Amino acid sequence: MRKYEFDWKMILTENIEDSRPHLGPTTRLENYRLMQFTLRDILEQRYGSDQTDDIFRAAGRMAGKHLYENLLSDVKEFGELVNRLQALLEEMSIGILRLEKMDMEAGRFILTVGEDLDCSGLPETGNDVCVYDEGFIAGILEAFTGKKFEVKEIDCWCTGERTCRFQADML
Repeated sequence: MRKYEFDWKMILTENIEDSRPHLGPTTRLENYRLMQFTLRDILEQRYGSDQTDDIFRAAGRMAGKHLYENLLSDVKEFGELVNRLQALLEEMSIGILRLEKMDMEAGRFILTVGEDLDCSGLPETGNDVCVYDEGFIAGILEAFTGKKFEVKEIDCWCTGERTCRFQADML
C-alpha cells in the first residue's frame, strides 16, 4: 500500500478560512523554492542529476494532468485553453504564460513563462532549472489533446535569459 498516493483533494481544503484563518491560501516564493531545491539536492545526491530531472519532470506531468482535469477539463478549443491557462497561472502566481508560435499540423508549440516561479531572479548557473515545468506543460497538453508530448526548456533565467521558453512537440 502506498502512503502518499496523489489525490487532488490534498491540494485544497474545502474551507481555507477555518484551516488557515490568519495565513490564508498563500505563501512566499522562498518557501516554495526552499522545498524545491532542498528536495532536488537530496534526490541528486542519491540518484544523480539525470534521474532527478526525470523525477521532477514526471511530477510536473502528473501535476499538469491533474490541474487540467480539475480546473480546465471543460475547455474544448486550443485558443480557449491558452487563455484560461494564462489567467490561471497568473492568478496562482506561477508565471506569465505566452504562446509565441503554434503549428497545429506539426504539433509544435513555443511557449514562454515570464516571472517563472521556479527560477526568475536566481543567479546564472548555466543549467536549465525548469524541468518540472517541462513535465507540467506536457501534462496539460497531453490531457487536452489525448496525445503524448515532449517539452524541452530552450531558454531559462539561469542560463542568462530573462524569460523561460519551452518547445513542445507532439510525439
